[in-house]
Amino acid sequence: MRQEFTDLGAGDHGLWMIRCDAMEGPCEHPATEPLIVFDSVSKAFGGPPVLDSLDLSVPTGKTTVILGPSGAGKSVMLKLMIGLLRPECGDILFAGKRIGSMSERDLFAVRRRIGFLFQQGALFDSMTVLENVAFPLREHTAMDTAARLTCVRDTLALLGVETLIDRLPAELSGGQRKRVALARAIVLRPECLLYDEPTTGLDPIRSDVVAKLIQMLQRELRPTSVVVTHDIPLAFKVADQMLLLRQGQIHLAGPPEIFTKSDDAIVRSFLDGHATAEELCAIESEVAA
Repeated sequence: MRQEFTDLGAGDHGLWMIRCDAMEGPCEHPATEPLIVFDSVSKAFGGPPVLDSLDLSVPTGKTTVILGPSGAGKSVMLKLMIGLLRPECGDILFAGKRIGSMSERDLFAVRRRIGFLFQQGALFDSMTVLENVAFPLREHTAMDTAARLTCVRDTLALLGVETLIDRLPAELSGGQRKRVALARAIVLRPECLLYDEPTTGLDPIRSDVVAKLIQMLQRELRPTSVVVTHDIPLAFKVADQMLLLRQGQIHLAGPPEIFTKSDDAIVRSFLDGHATAEELCAIESEVAA
């Protein structure tokens, strides 16, 4: 296994990321082709569809931000991208290959190319912070113990949680768990990064740290990133393209400038944090029921 280490020069710490060439299948994908494609994808859970014949192209080497109200299907989209969920209809392509019908064995090869930050962290409860963050390094590289420790410490320091290295997840606050989970997602340099609400539970300063980290990774390593968030300042800081989900469809998609200039009532309501008359009526109906 050949390993190449790159110092990203992040502050006083530096983040040493690993380029691993021992993956199954090609690690490179043509920059002119979208890395992830949804072709008329529908997904339901026994009721109305969460996603309804949705089409999406995620450009290679760019950051796509997915916005939308709670329950719009944002996290469902991420889970479909790595095969944790399967669509009822339509195709999902990763690097040109259909993943909706892949076996678990074939999906494992795809998932090795993706870093995923789950909304609730999904840390291993019986492992310390050090062991959680080092897990991808131990599984997928030949780094020795000292090199793994240095890499983990540097990554945790970037997120302001280096003092938690010996704690168990149960000893962490919600915000601390989120930052540790983010450290685990980025410690091994993946081709694609999926972030599910990366700043939930973080104060504004730490949220800005996360935004700067996403920007740095994009600038230095050019991953294909998909960020699901309700954090509007984060979205505008990191996005190359944004899309707003509503009722299982993409209501608006394009560069951030399209959103800032939009006079659409639904877009303005979401960005400004004001409920529309339709949404207020729906809430009143729920209360009355």
